[in-house]
Amino acid sequence: MADFHQNGNIAQFHNLRTRPLEELEYRLETFAQTRKISLILPSLYSELEGPALENILAELAKVKYLHRIIIGLDAADEGQFRAARRFFARLPINHVVLWNDGPRIQSLMQRLEPHGLWPIEAGKGRNVWGCIGYLIACADSAVMAIHDCDIVTYNREMLSRLVYPVAHPAFPYHLSKGFYPRIGNNRLGGRVTRNLVSPLLISLKKVLGDSDYIDYLRAFRYPLSGEFAMRTATLPDLRMPSDWGLEIGVLSEAWRNLGPRAVCQVEIADVYDHKHQDLSAEDAQTGLNRMSMDICKAIFRKMAADGVVLSPNIFRTLKATYYRRALDMLEVYSNDAQMNGLSFDRPAEERSIQLFAENIIQAGQVFLENPQELPFIPNWNLVNAAEPDFLTDFRAAVAADMKDSEPG
Repeated sequence: MADFHQNGNIAQFHNLRTRPLEELEYRLETFAQTRKISLILPSLYSELEGPALENILAELAKVKYLHRIIIGLDAADEGQFRAARRFFARLPINHVVLWNDGPRIQSLMQRLEPHGLWPIEAGKGRNVWGCIGYLIACADSAVMAIHDCDIVTYNREMLSRLVYPVAHPAFPYHLSKGFYPRIGNNRLGGRVTRNLVSPLLISLKKVLGDSDYIDYLRAFRYPLSGEFAMRTATLPDLRMPSDWGLEIGVLSEAWRNLGPRAVCQVEIADVYDHKHQDLSAEDAQTGLNRMSMDICKAIFRKMAADGVVLSPNIFRTLKATYYRRALDMLEVYSNDAQMNGLSFDRPAEERSIQLFAENIIQAGQVFLENPQELPFIPNWNLVNAAEPDFLTDFRAAVAADMKDSEPG
């Protein structure tokens, strides 16, 4: 994917294969002397038993510029938390494991309930939110990076390229978003980006007219990537969705709080593969079915907040426009896969487009019926205002969990 094209909306940085990784890491080690860099790893316990995390830790063990790694552990009982502590103990880097289901953290979070600030819905959004809160409590990092724990093709260059633009003291960027081609098992991946987000944004512009926000989202070559880095000064005001709209929500918050000149995207890998979600056509609460609904609602909510008037007629028109454009783009993706010798299940791809088209209507109906729905987790400024001692107590609870579970 190496090129030097700029889209004019946000800065994009390419891998032109002209700089050795060792040189990039040396510069980051220099930056890190005055701008500490921390990494957040949101993880399910099941991912400790998967094929990716062993290699991720082996690669991270070679990184010298990281100040701290924060692992947010979900879906783990006490025995599994202790097993996770032993699993991550191989890291030579300062690290901490947040036992999100443990009694200390659960009791602490319940203090927020009377204020209406407790994020009830479990998931990646709440996990990341908690890790960010812990990082804010530590108050010692200038840069934060996040990536998933199921990247089968992981190497440490991904992290170095991701954090470089926001770690460089002379660069103006506060958010760095990773992009890459989704290729795994000799097939083209990224179905939700290819078959939903891209044609939906094109269709929104066609139906509603020019929009700086739509142009901004369209500028991202992989808007749903789970890899991004931010300067920590922006974190206390970050409002994060608790559902599958997390990635779109973070980009929307950057649009609101920072503006496009403070945002960039970075090519971090030639090949990228991770766990593939099922379409789950029969279950609207799981898989790509749920994901597509949440993404649509996140986009509709943001556009309404910007003053765009949405109605049932608009959603019906949008569905028809989207469906035609998605099928046209499917033809191109099919040809692209064929040209590159990749398998491409066209009937399955068309079924996903049909499902996404229906979900555009469903998401529109949900939005119109409940326009006041607020799926965002409260930002940490609001939590701190309601409970000034919360972050200090949060850090102490994590320290107590870590002490009680020290590997023998």
